Amino acid sequence: MSDIIFKYFEKISSIPRGSGNEKEISDYMVSFANDLGLEVIQDEVYNIIIKKDASKGYEDAPTVILQGHLDMVCEKENDVDHDFEKDPLDLYIDGDLIRARGTTLGADNGMAIAYQMAVLASDTLEHPPLEILMTIDEERGMTGVANMHPEYLDGKILINLDSEEEGEFLVSCAGGVRSQLKLSHTSIDPDTSLKYYQINITGLIGGHSGTEIILERANSNILMGRLLNDLNKNIDLKLSRVDGGSKDNVITRDTKAIIGISKDQEERFKDVIGKWQNIFKEEYRVQDPDIDIVVESLELSSVEYILTEDIKNKLISLLVLHPNGIQAMSKDMEGLVETSLNLGVLTTNSDSIILSSAIRSSVPSRKELLLEKVEELGKLVGAEYERIADYPAWEYQPDSPIRETAIKVYKEMYNEEPKINAIHAGLECGFISEKLPGIDMISFGPNIRGAHTPDENLSISSAKNVWDFLQELLKHIS
Repeated sequence: MSDIIFKYFEKISSIPRGSGNEKEISDYMVSFANDLGLEVIQDEVYNIIIKKDASKGYEDAPTVILQGHLDMVCEKENDVDHDFEKDPLDLYIDGDLIRARGTTLGADNGMAIAYQMAVLASDTLEHPPLEILMTIDEERGMTGVANMHPEYLDGKILINLDSEEEGEFLVSCAGGVRSQLKLSHTSIDPDTSLKYYQINITGLIGGHSGTEIILERANSNILMGRLLNDLNKNIDLKLSRVDGGSKDNVITRDTKAIIGISKDQEERFKDVIGKWQNIFKEEYRVQDPDIDIVVESLELSSVEYILTEDIKNKLISLLVLHPNGIQAMSKDMEGLVETSLNLGVLTTNSDSIILSSAIRSSVPSRKELLLEKVEELGKLVGAEYERIADYPAWEYQPDSPIRETAIKVYKEMYNEEPKINAIHAGLECGFISEKLPGIDMISFGPNIRGAHTPDENLSISSAKNVWDFLQELLKHIS
């Protein structure tokens, strides 16, 4: 029966479902529920709730909510031609793994949706009354769960299926917020006497800015700031633009800068590039062994404008001083990141430069402190500060019957203890606990590696194991 979960995963992978583009997948779920004769609610933001009656003998059991999100992070390799607005994912099997050619796989959180669909379609599964909650826009800001109508739900237990480590039960998560700095400027015409180059810091692995921030991989936006700062000290540097990243919850893998220099400074320019190539290679030889600096000569016609000296210096200062990466480790749980920031997106426009970051912390006061640092940094250079998409932490509950049941079932099935853990990434459980006070929650899922990168992959055997465990767990809720 486990093949059914891969059938459903393949189906949803044929439907574009990037964050902010979930209407088609949401409409498909309405049709899916209608075809099964089940009650379905589609709210105004396209969240889906599907209700299924208890199987025989479970009518008096507490209602269980199975929860996952419909959207996925859309990242691709630079040389891959893929339109996430309309193209299906190109899935393939690599041994025990499912991958997508050149793009993110969307197993985060497509496997949750596949599990939910399989549960709904089964006429043999033993289970309590079920409410299937499929939210939108989790990856971009959790606006789906933030706008969820709690009055549509009766569940007393919630199983979140948005975890990525088999055999691990998550029982709390960090809260988070997005911050944005906007540095306004007036662009000027490029100097026709200069030689122009594009610098590309590339070859980085990147990753999920929550779960993989602990790996301390390089952020190409931050590296570009270091490189530009040294260039600015050593040559008369003109800066046209700097652009890196597309999502603030992804560790930035590729950043480009367009610069102009006089011809007599070309040798010094090459020396500085070579110096930083060696520095970056040495610093990140373990985390990002393929890091590279690629320089390309540009025609004057491809340079639209350059920044004033004042704005150039302010931008470089922002990139050098901006917090990034792990800020504090948990004192309560060994190996858990407490507070972090990821400068995920840097965009240069003709009238402004935008720096967007994802901030996470399990300690609200530490999250506020980091926000204050970004805000004060912005003030120093005259940048506007904005706080966006704040979401709460999911706090650990000492008394959790669903956690105890899950532990018992897991030990009976595998003769070993599961890991009980917290996660630095944000889960929708924080919002849900606010909207449904007293709800008993747990989170688990199959082995997914490389989430939020084109290297994302799903273990087939692990996905089957989690499907078996989910079925057994539902049988034991009474």
